[in-house]
Amino acid sequence: MKPLFSILLSICSIHAFAQSDSTASPLVFSGYAEAYYGYDFGNPGDHNRPGFVYSHNRHNEVALNLGLLKAAYNTEKVRANLALMAGTYANANLAAEPGVLKNVFEANVGVRLSSTKNLWIDAGIFPAHIGFESAIGKDCATLTRSMLADNSPYYESGAKISYTSGSGKWFLSALLLNGWQRIQTVNGNSLPSFGTQITYKPTERVTLNSSTFLGTDKADDQRQMRYFHNFYGIFNLGQKVVATVGFDFGAEQSAKGSSDYNLWYSPVLILKMMASEKLSIALRGEYYSDENGVIIATGSPNGFQVFGASANLDYAIQPNVLWRMEGKMLSSKDDIFSLDAKPSGQNYLLTTALTVAF
Repeated sequence: MKPLFSILLSICSIHAFAQSDSTASPLVFSGYAEAYYGYDFGNPGDHNRPGFVYSHNRHNEVALNLGLLKAAYNTEKVRANLALMAGTYANANLAAEPGVLKNVFEANVGVRLSSTKNLWIDAGIFPAHIGFESAIGKDCATLTRSMLADNSPYYESGAKISYTSGSGKWFLSALLLNGWQRIQTVNGNSLPSFGTQITYKPTERVTLNSSTFLGTDKADDQRQMRYFHNFYGIFNLGQKVVATVGFDFGAEQSAKGSSDYNLWYSPVLILKMMASEKLSIALRGEYYSDENGVIIATGSPNGFQVFGASANLDYAIQPNVLWRMEGKMLSSKDDIFSLDAKPSGQNYLLTTALTVAF
C-alpha cells in the first residue's frame, strides 16, 4: 500500500500548488487520522478486545484506528470518490477482503441521469447505507461505536440509484449489492443482495431514516436468506442538545429453505450536549440481543444479550482537532467476558483518542 499512499500524497501536493491561482476546481482532497489508546479491564493477553468489537479494538497500546486520504471529484453531471486507508479499523472490518482491497475505504463513480432532477446512478465501493454511525470518529457523537454499528455493515459494494428532492427534505435510494459488508461476493454465491434507503427531513431539526437489506451472506448450497431493517431519528432539542434514537431488527433463516427464522435486534439512545463552544458531553444507553448467534456467536446458553452504557467527553483543541475520552460498561446475561482471568458478565473500558481532519 505504500506506493498507493505516496501517489495520492503526490497528487495532493500538485493539486495544492495548482490551486494557488484558482479555487474553482471540481477536485478536492482531504484527510483524516484518529489515534487512540484503550484499556480493557479484562486485560486480554493478545491485546484484542472482544470479537464483536471492530473499531478501537486494541487493548493497552497506542494505535491508529483510521488513517484516511481521499480525493473527491464533483461536477453537475459526473462525480467520483477514491479514499485509501490504514489502521486497526481496516484490519478488523476488511479481514475477509483480498489483497489491496483491505485498504480501500471508498472507490466509486457516478453519473447524473437527469438535467432537471437530482437523480444519480453510482457504482463501486461505498460507505454503507445503514446506520447513523460511520468509521470516521469525528462524525459520531461517541468515541467508540455502538454495538449495532459495529455489527452491521460499515461499507458495501455494488450499484445504486438515488434521488434527492428539490426541497432537500427527501432522499430515496435503491441498491444492488455484492453482499452483507462485502467488496467481493462470497465464493459460490450467485444471488445478489438488495437494499433501500429513505431519509426524510421535515424540518432542519429532525432527520428520520429507514434502511433495509435483503440477501444472503452464504454460498448457494448453504443459502440462508437475511432480512434487515435499520431505523434512526436525529432530533435537535434546542441549540445545545441532540438526541439520536436507533433501532436495528434482523431475521435470517435458521437453515436453507426453512420457514423458521432466527431474530436479532438492538435499540440505542444517545444524548449529546454542548457544555461550551469547545466542550461537549455524550451519554449512551444500548442493548443488543442475538440469542441464536446470527451476527455474534458466543456458544453460551442465552447467546449474546448485552446491555451497554457509556459517557463521552470531547474537547475541540482546534476546529479540526478533537480530543476525546470515554468510559464504557457492558453487562451480559451470560459470562461471555473475562475479568481478572475469570469468566465474567461484565466488561469495562476506558478509551482516549485524538482526531485530526484536513
